[in-house]
Amino acid sequence: MTAQDSATRPTRIAVEVTEKPGTAAHGSRRTGTLLAALGVTAFSLTFPATAWGLEGIGPWSLVTLRGVLSALIAGGCLLALRVPVPDRRHWAGLAVVGAGVVVGFPLLTTLALQTSTTAHAAVVVGLLPLTTAVFSALRTGARPSRAFWAAALAGAAAVIAFTVQQSGGALTTADLYLFGALLICAAGYTEGGRLAREMPGWQVIGWGLILCLPLNIVGASVALQHESFQPTGHSTAGLLYSAIGSQFLGLVVWYRGMAAIGVPKASQLQLAQPLLTLIWSVFLLGEHLTVAAPLTAAAVLVCIAVTQRARG
Repeated sequence: MTAQDSATRPTRIAVEVTEKPGTAAHGSRRTGTLLAALGVTAFSLTFPATAWGLEGIGPWSLVTLRGVLSALIAGGCLLALRVPVPDRRHWAGLAVVGAGVVVGFPLLTTLALQTSTTAHAAVVVGLLPLTTAVFSALRTGARPSRAFWAAALAGAAAVIAFTVQQSGGALTTADLYLFGALLICAAGYTEGGRLAREMPGWQVIGWGLILCLPLNIVGASVALQHESFQPTGHSTAGLLYSAIGSQFLGLVVWYRGMAAIGVPKASQLQLAQPLLTLIWSVFLLGEHLTVAAPLTAAAVLVCIAVTQRARG
């Protein structure tokens, strides 16, 4: 580099800059992984919170009130920060986000939890990472490596084996609700992850919530007239957590994480979600774990490690 001094002749100054290649990218991936992991932790409490909510609130009322509260919080943030309305080209994707993670997944899983334990629901929804990876490959053109797919399939197989062992091999109505929730949520996650590359993740879920607000207001008005509504301490706490922790804050960090490390890799972190939910179900709901739980945990953690190291 050459420095020109106005008072003296030009002097050649050698400057050596030492920087490890890929340091910034590595830091970004690490931050993205941490954010996605925080989102998974927040989501792992969703089923116990929903079970608490159902103790005094009907399923349709619980889901719609959750959506209304979340939308009010998101709307307040968007107004306070004077966030401009998204471009027209983003609204179709935001509609998919709203249908998947604001309405579809909460409704179907809440209906399932009327007859299913949180432990059983958690292991079925453990298939969500693989489902999301497939949707991502179809929607975004992502092509993860063979090692990635092998580890993802192994993790899904472990979850399926655990589910079959728990249910005795027979599918129930609750299982059908849960499988439907997997498909629609995977679509919402994939589209949200794509949009989070073009706008902040909290705005993605924020506008998705706003888009669904009219539907949730109408739904809450109808549901409260036909369902029991007798809030208790548990049901109130469950409603507030599912609205604030799961529906808004959890999705904010989740979408930011997906934007940083990619949808397929972020989705594999969710392999840990059912195991975390099992732990919460013991401490918060008094459910009992089977011997298969720690074995599944070990297999899933290995798969997570492999998928995070595999390069697409």
